[in-house]
Amino acid sequence: MLRKLLLGCAVLLVICGAALIGARLAVGRAAASKTYTDASLIPYRRVALVLGCPRRLPGGWLNPFFEKRIAAAAELYYQKKVDYFVVSGDNHILGYDEPRDMKNALKEKGVPVERIYLDYAGLRTLDSVVRVKEIFGQDTVTIVSQHFHNQRAIFLARHHGIDAIGFDAEDVAPKYALKTELREQFAKVKAVLDVYVLHKQPHFLGEKIAIGDISKN
Repeated sequence: MLRKLLLGCAVLLVICGAALIGARLAVGRAAASKTYTDASLIPYRRVALVLGCPRRLPGGWLNPFFEKRIAAAAELYYQKKVDYFVVSGDNHILGYDEPRDMKNALKEKGVPVERIYLDYAGLRTLDSVVRVKEIFGQDTVTIVSQHFHNQRAIFLARHHGIDAIGFDAEDVAPKYALKTELREQFAKVKAVLDVYVLHKQPHFLGEKIAIGDISKN
């Protein structure tokens, strides 16, 4: 009995390992040569999609992932590499509003508010990516996040008919990033399953919003 249990565990570990490696390769291949770290080299795109995360960590500390994404997005604007932003995240809990926090942070960086569009239904990366096309009408976009996140977002974009490139925000110190990067390995597996097996779609769609029409913001 114990032998069979150990054998079963070994097989499960092999399957999990293969899934992690396969997903990492698939996502990496889809995003190859599509991410940039130098704003002067990235091609111009009219709209950037900024992927959300909490502005503050438990305990009230500023989230370095958030701060660095906002800095990267503002740099694109001042380098004249994008004209508009869609800031996409979660706000389903009272008092928690990722899109509004991103908008306020970009405003603090001097980005005009009329250049910023809020997507409140970016409950996960897949939703944010698909909604930028289906709701905001963009099939060509620059995605702003950390490199590991941009890779997965570009993978999802490619399979939903979106020509996406990524601008990589500065990496976060390992002591802050370890948990997030470990979780990302499994998120890549989920992304591959969503595309090839589950054919997942966003939780919410809705009324279309034209970028450049400030009455819709």
